[in-house]
Amino acid sequence: MGFNCGIVGLPNVGKSTLFNALTATAAAEAANYPFCTIEPNVGRVAVPDERLEICAQLAKSAKIIATQLEFVDIAGLVRGASRGEGLGNQFLGHIREVDAIAHVLRCFEDGNVTHVEGSIDPIRDAETVETELLLADLDSIERRFAATQKKARGADKEAQAQLAVMEAVLGALREGKPARGVAVAPEQRAIFKGLQLITAKPVLYVCNVEEGAAAEGNAQSARVAAFAKAQGAAAVVISAAIEAEVSQLADDAEKREFLSSLGLAEAGLARVIRAGYRLLDLITFFTVGPKEAHAWTVAQGTKAPQAAGVIHTDFEKGFIRAETIAYADFVACGGEQGAKEAGRMRLEGADYVIEDGDILHFRFNL
Repeated sequence: MGFNCGIVGLPNVGKSTLFNALTATAAAEAANYPFCTIEPNVGRVAVPDERLEICAQLAKSAKIIATQLEFVDIAGLVRGASRGEGLGNQFLGHIREVDAIAHVLRCFEDGNVTHVEGSIDPIRDAETVETELLLADLDSIERRFAATQKKARGADKEAQAQLAVMEAVLGALREGKPARGVAVAPEQRAIFKGLQLITAKPVLYVCNVEEGAAAEGNAQSARVAAFAKAQGAAAVVISAAIEAEVSQLADDAEKREFLSSLGLAEAGLARVIRAGYRLLDLITFFTVGPKEAHAWTVAQGTKAPQAAGVIHTDFEKGFIRAETIAYADFVACGGEQGAKEAGRMRLEGADYVIEDGDILHFRFNL
């Protein structure tokens, strides 16, 4: 399990170019005119993690299976999308289905690439998209509010609980604040999630800069970083043009040399994934053996039986215990056998909370 991230933004900001580069495909047509992306393109990519390769080397694994990340390239949004302008209805429908939003902002000047607003201003662009999403959520809640209110007056306890959450959300939206900032009690989370609010989704601002600014960013991306911090969101700098070039290189050594020549230690994909993992509180655990080394993604706070269930539902149903080795111990001891001999393998029960990098072997009985 990875996570599902929708790539959104105004037309011509580099969404489809970035999607093509990240997924190393030409599935999304990158063209210099609005709405070249109509149906959402979906691409799955392997999550790069050097720990997986090191584990595989130590275990002499015959096969390496990385965890997967899914990107969804969604049609460009314009002003009035919440009222159906452009491809607004399709855009809003598709974005409701993703776990997080990667909002691509144009932070580069190029007279050959038109901008729907006629000038470069990533903060204005971010606010344009956010406003449309707020209006869409506001319309959605207001249309359901009266019916819920009527049920609540009739002593419907479920409706009363829903109404309390809806009132809090409505208050925030009417003040121009996204739903993700609404304080929700633990017992209200299921109701909040059920409202399917677009502005409740975590946001990662992706600053698409010119090639020369890919390493340090530029003045526009610095503005976005400050804006994101104020919003409680994350931001990452990337050059879609560079990523497009990197995706065309088949040899890893050639990729590293190319990136190094530009002052980059890694491809933008790795930065986007790391930022996305932090955004959604995701962690990785591994199962390692001679047949394969496999990476798995779970949410922070996941307990051992549920982690086992990510591999197979039977593992969760019949969970007995998890043989656990911390990644650092696995490496320091030269693998599983060395960790066992050094007393670094632990037997963990059903209450154990998975740690990032754990190497796990699940014992179960049906």
